[in-house]
Amino acid sequence: MTEPGTHEFTVASTRDVHIGRVVGLRVDDVVMPGGGTARREVVEHLGAVAVVALDSGGAVTLIHQYRHPLGRRLWELPAGLIDKAGEDPVGAAKRELVEEVGLSAGRWETLVDVAASPGFTDEVVRVYLARELSEVDREILGEEEADLVMRKFPLDEAVRMALAGELVNGATVGGVLAAHTVLSGAASTRPSDAPWEDRPTKFASRRP
Repeated sequence: MTEPGTHEFTVASTRDVHIGRVVGLRVDDVVMPGGGTARREVVEHLGAVAVVALDSGGAVTLIHQYRHPLGRRLWELPAGLIDKAGEDPVGAAKRELVEEVGLSAGRWETLVDVAASPGFTDEVVRVYLARELSEVDREILGEEEADLVMRKFPLDEAVRMALAGELVNGATVGGVLAAHTVLSGAASTRPSDAPWEDRPTKFASRRP
């Protein structure tokens, strides 16, 4: 028996259950500290980005978007998948900001990386702080984006909504609270190209 915290959780075997357009499901048999194995179901994800777009007056843009697994619309940050070949994360964030809310930003910083639910998925969302905003033509690419409602909220109000349970999307809650912390002077951002150790890569490597 190894000392607590020193065991290497290697994979004895793995099999694919489903490989879809956005996610994949695999089952791993993982070697446990006692020598046996435990089955772990893992949802693979492309990875995503989200944007706290903060204007000069301290307001953040949120979108009201239908989320089918919860069966209702949620207030969220503009966000999207890293699903374009050769596109880096900040490039994906810039694209999503234009597509979803018709904004461009002159200043980009990394706020937080949010693991959606690391007990069963490798999905991690990088949340950026975007400032020095300007309006651009919005690119509506489908029926879902055409249905989006956009609204600006004072950052303090967005924080209140998060703490009141009115914002429940993990990246949105984390991004709003992180932005408030940065603006208060209690912490600093990272560069927009900061290393991203936990960026998902497994599912992306399966795609042509």
